[in-house]
Amino acid sequence: MPAPTDLRFAGRIAGFGTASGTRVVLGLWHMTPLGSFADAMLQDARGHRILLAPNDEVAALLTGTYRFDEVRVAPVRWRRIDGGLRFEARDLRAQLRLGGISPLGRALRLVPAAVATHPRWLQTVDPVARMLVPGARTAGTAGGGRREFYGVTLARRIVWAEAELDGADLGAFAPLDPPVTFGFGSAPASPQLVDVVTTIREPGARGRPAGGAPDQASGVPANT
Repeated sequence: MPAPTDLRFAGRIAGFGTASGTRVVLGLWHMTPLGSFADAMLQDARGHRILLAPNDEVAALLTGTYRFDEVRVAPVRWRRIDGGLRFEARDLRAQLRLGGISPLGRALRLVPAAVATHPRWLQTVDPVARMLVPGARTAGTAGGGRREFYGVTLARRIVWAEAELDGADLGAFAPLDPPVTFGFGSAPASPQLVDVVTTIREPGARGRPAGGAPDQASGVPANT
């Protein structure tokens, strides 16, 4: 039997909606098998799903795991600004302002990070997560026969955001509603920036994840 193969990604995900109906999900990854990178996933009011990836390698991994109608490969960057973040790609500009830790974030702090990011725990709590946060999932199937696990350790409110795609303003800041359909779950409707460890388990991997459970040395920062 082949050894378990888990791909682990530590970073942050920001999700928000716009008045145009386009929902924006930004990935800010500082520790992955592919190095640090940023990406963006968008879904418009018609359901059209776009991936913005920084290179072909990242694009291949993400399109093999999630579903998109269009893929654009070009440099993707982000940086901290006073009170928030600025995200820049060839076709997308986004800026967001952060608030304090959300009620969800306070609840997440009660679970040790080593537990909160472990696939066994995430499989167990998935039914509860679905009831508490509509659209959200902590475990599910992904493309290519993979399994995927989302271990969120902290959540902060996004209190304002703006974005433009292809030079067009996407409209006023809004909840992320309806849920996006890139994969098995969606970001919460209430706009948030979450610290997360995502584990992608390759086909044939069973039992204990390679390398054991992630712990607080995973490098997920606690604050912006």
